[in-house]
Parts: sequence; structure tokens; C-alpha cells
Amino acid sequence: MAAAFRLQRPGPGNAPGDTAVDQTYRNRRIRVTWIPSGGSAEQGRWHVTVDGRPLHLMRRADGTWLSMVDHYCSYRSPLEAARAAVDELGPGRRLRDLDPEPAGAGHVHTGDRHGVRA
Repeated sequence: MAAAFRLQRPGPGNAPGDTAVDQTYRNRRIRVTWIPSGGSAEQGRWHVTVDGRPLHLMRRADGTWLSMVDHYCSYRSPLEAARAAVDELGPGRRLRDLDPEPAGAGHVHTGDRHGVRA
């Protein structure tokens, strides 16, 4: 049985982009990395990949996480969301690589503003 743990954001002693988790789960490689932004180690986002392909996550208002693979279930951590995505994908299916930019390069915009007015 795998030990349960909570991912911690890196503190001042950690290098930006250090891998918090690098593990094999059901023959899939899951990597979870904290990507700082705004010049502070406390501000940033989790970058999660499954077999080298990005798994896009979103944080819910209650602090749980959902993934692009399953929008209906909530998970306590990015790692739990990644494991659930692997379970949902099953053997032989892979995530589509939707992120043409390197990790930490920011959000890629394609197309117009989609009716957003500022």
C-alpha cells in the first residue's frame, strides 16, 4: 500500500522546478513539479505530467483538484488527481499533448478573446 502524503510547496531552500514527486503508478510515470511565479517560491502552480505529457489540473474553490480527464470528481492533491487520470485512461491510452510550450512558459492563447471584455 502506498503511503499517503501531502505535496508541499517548495520553501526558500528548494530550487525552482524541483520535482516534488517522480513515481511509477500502474506502469505510467507521474511527475509533479512546483513551478514558481511572481518572484516568490510560495506563488506558482503545480505542473503534472503522465508519461511526459501534461495533465491539466484546476483547483476548485474548496481546495480540491480536478483534471482534464475527469471533470466530475475531486481529489485532495495533484498527485491523487494524476493517479485517478491514469486509472481512467487505462492501458494503451495516452494523454494528448496540448501544451506546445515548455513547462513554466505560461498559458498559450490561440484565437481571439472569445467575447471577454475587460
